[in-house]
Amino acid sequence: MNANEAFEKYRQGDYAGALSCWLPLAEAGDTDSQAWIGTLYENGQGVDVSDAEAFQWYLRSAEGGNCLAQNNVGAMYGLGKGVAQDFTEAARWLERAAEQGDTHAMFNLAVLCAKGKGVAQDMDRALMWYTRAGECGHAPAQARLGYLYCGNDGVTKDRVTAFVWLTLASQHGAGNALNALEPLVEQMSAEEKQEAQHRLAAFRGQRALDAAATGTGMRH
Repeated sequence: MNANEAFEKYRQGDYAGALSCWLPLAEAGDTDSQAWIGTLYENGQGVDVSDAEAFQWYLRSAEGGNCLAQNNVGAMYGLGKGVAQDFTEAARWLERAAEQGDTHAMFNLAVLCAKGKGVAQDMDRALMWYTRAGECGHAPAQARLGYLYCGNDGVTKDRVTAFVWLTLASQHGAGNALNALEPLVEQMSAEEKQEAQHRLAAFRGQRALDAAATGTGMRH
């Protein structure tokens, strides 16, 4: 049995069959299989729901370097789900995943930095992680950046930057981005609107180039 067979069983809803395929692979150290077993326990698919069991499988996968599992471990530490709540451990695991390019981890870590949970409160660092996630197309991060650059939470107001991020977020239906755009546009000068459109075009052009280079254009 192999991972492809396991995933096909999972896709067909044969969760017990998928588990039987993933278990020997996971025990042999395959981090993807370990993460999938964590998902089964977290969602109660083919097994009874067990956050504690899910956490242990995610942790094994995370320790092996799987960034998706690292984000899950960080999130579970932050929520106290399946393990005692520990924001320091949450931040540590989220940073490991974020450094590997996991956008969910970037967003979650930014939240901790903004609130000063598990790390020193640092809005500049929060903005950096929100921006990295937003540049990768993470809509909630884009919406958050738009909100912040409207002059919230101590961030210096920047109408052009706020417009860019809110526009991108609104195209993904994120939060109240579209509602926030209306009053913002009314405040903008013609020059600011022109600059905002220029930056939007540049961002979209870069995203298209990145997608073409990685062969993932159809997934965005």
